[in-house]
Amino acid sequence: MLGATTTPAERRVRFRELLAGDEIVQFPGAINPINAQIIEQIGFEGVYISGGAFSAAMGVPDIGLTTLTEVADHGRAIARVTNLPTFIDADTGWGEAMNVARTVQEFEDAGISGMHLEDQVNPKRCGHLDGKEVVTTVEMNKRIAAAVKGRRDENFVICARTDSRAGEGLDAAIDRAKAYVDAGADMIFPEAMRDLGEFERFAESVDVPILANMTEFGKSELFTTEQLANVGVKLVIYPVTTLRIAMGAIKSGLQTIRDKGTQVDLLEGMQTRADLYDTIDYAAYNDFDAAVFNFSQEGHQ
Repeated sequence: MLGATTTPAERRVRFRELLAGDEIVQFPGAINPINAQIIEQIGFEGVYISGGAFSAAMGVPDIGLTTLTEVADHGRAIARVTNLPTFIDADTGWGEAMNVARTVQEFEDAGISGMHLEDQVNPKRCGHLDGKEVVTTVEMNKRIAAAVKGRRDENFVICARTDSRAGEGLDAAIDRAKAYVDAGADMIFPEAMRDLGEFERFAESVDVPILANMTEFGKSELFTTEQLANVGVKLVIYPVTTLRIAMGAIKSGLQTIRDKGTQVDLLEGMQTRADLYDTIDYAAYNDFDAAVFNFSQEGHQ
């Protein structure tokens, strides 16, 4: 009640435990705090906070237009209501090396459990679009080193994402990944893989966990967790899935209201009032309020 019952430090420890465990884990993207609460309610292991979904929700494309403070505030609002580890998209770190160090600390202060940092030039592009440009390996290593140096909680996970597969080829992308691990990355995020074999090559090439991005309508086929686990993937994210589900339902529902003049045909697919109150723990707020305001003013002036 009144947010998560666990501390950010405890959630970071849990994130490390999940990455060190034997099972593959799933982090669906949350577009807002109640979305994170539902992710926890369903039984997932963690919550992903997508930069692409956030920028879309803001009504702008995913090309680096959102700011560090906007994203940190968004992440804080989500992290405070869930006991699950939260893993956030840090784009290119919002600046040079010192800015990257600040980014880590802002996310730590927001209660986030880990972040991924990418090797694109700034302004970046969506990872599944063509025409991406990447910085040199040396420049990306500086970003990673700054993130590691800026980290105050050793359990805060720093993941390096490489977008170099499309422009430089698989072997070069793997070489980059190895260098990023040497620079201090705790996990590798190979973006826009073409098949399971490419994920397997990455997993075999580095001694840190590998992340798979199962975003819809992108370069990668939508593999199952079993398929991904079999090639060595440890963490699967679904960045924009909940946004797409929600926006599809909203658009369809609004069209129904426009056409029929009532939402009565939509009720069956809606979250009920009872389920909403259960998700946000309405009863616990009432209990808390009653426990605080249970005194009498009789005899007091």
